[in-house]
Amino acid sequence: MVGETKVKGRTRWRRAVGAGAVAGVVLFSLTPLGCYLSRAGWEEAKILRGRKPIGELVRNSTVDPVTRGKLALVLDAREFAADSVKLDAGESFTKFTQLERDTLVLVLAAAYRDKLERYTWWFPIVGRVPYKGFFDFAAARRAAADLERKGFDVTLRPSSAFSTLGWFNDPLLSTTLGADSVDLVNTVIHELTHNTFYAPGQAVFNESFANFVGARGATWFFASRGDTLSAAASDARWEDEKILGAFYDTLYHTLDSAFKANPASVEARLGARNSIYTAARAALIRDVAGKLKTIPLRAVERIRLDNATLLARRIYLTDLELFDAVYEGENRDVRRAIARIITIAKTSPKDPSAGLRAWVKQEPGSRNQEQGGI
Repeated sequence: MVGETKVKGRTRWRRAVGAGAVAGVVLFSLTPLGCYLSRAGWEEAKILRGRKPIGELVRNSTVDPVTRGKLALVLDAREFAADSVKLDAGESFTKFTQLERDTLVLVLAAAYRDKLERYTWWFPIVGRVPYKGFFDFAAARRAAADLERKGFDVTLRPSSAFSTLGWFNDPLLSTTLGADSVDLVNTVIHELTHNTFYAPGQAVFNESFANFVGARGATWFFASRGDTLSAAASDARWEDEKILGAFYDTLYHTLDSAFKANPASVEARLGARNSIYTAARAALIRDVAGKLKTIPLRAVERIRLDNATLLARRIYLTDLELFDAVYEGENRDVRRAIARIITIAKTSPKDPSAGLRAWVKQEPGSRNQEQGGI
């Protein structure tokens, strides 16, 4: 009887724990975060469920020739990224998903108006991140409007691709396929860079690094095929990104100095901010626009200047000259530059950019002595 009582007790305990877990999941799914994650999980499941092998589509004569050509280019870029650039391609970009709409997600980012500080969101496992992607566009616009009412600078932009960092077999999406050949190859190599290395808690470093690898890798890809026009276009777009990156870097430090000079007065910080952005707008048109080769003046004139946009753009455009300096230090060898950057980032996890800067400042002879294992 005693043994039977213990068994019954354990059974009741297991049932209670199981019921509690189910109730917890149900309650969590009813919270705003639970609803958001449930929608994201549903959309990801739809993307994965709709995958078709790219190789089969390329061989399918019923698929229109333009689409087949772009799909074949993706496979070539993926193979080049794995074999020549030595990125971890895994099974990414071996399949294709046709979406029901032209935009994959809307990405929301926000910042305080009187300081260069991002608004962040917390998610399980990954922690705090400075942006939030929405598959529900109405919810994205409501969230943006709510943050604006609370006094934040807000930016809401479409995104055609994302990476699950190798957790799933990321397919090529129809939203990405709308890009031209240069951007398409760049995107494939960019996303595979995330599969290869992702520094925890370093979103700005990770995206800017992937931006560098995507650009330099795309140029190398087209040059290896004898496509000098596409290689030149890739280089020109990269140079434009470096010019804009330098502009945003100067603007960032000017604002940062002004905000720190007025620690006790919100009004003074906001006044300085308005003056700085007015001057920056004039400089953007007067000094920067004429240097850009691939971005027309009309597009430059539409660039928003506020804290949210500045911080969002710097996620992808920070220290681009520094990555290129490592590239030059490795004799313009993309693969060696990537290996060097990853090695330095691993040894300087709290500030990878500081580690890169220290390496670049070394005498060439000292750097050459370190190169033995790479």
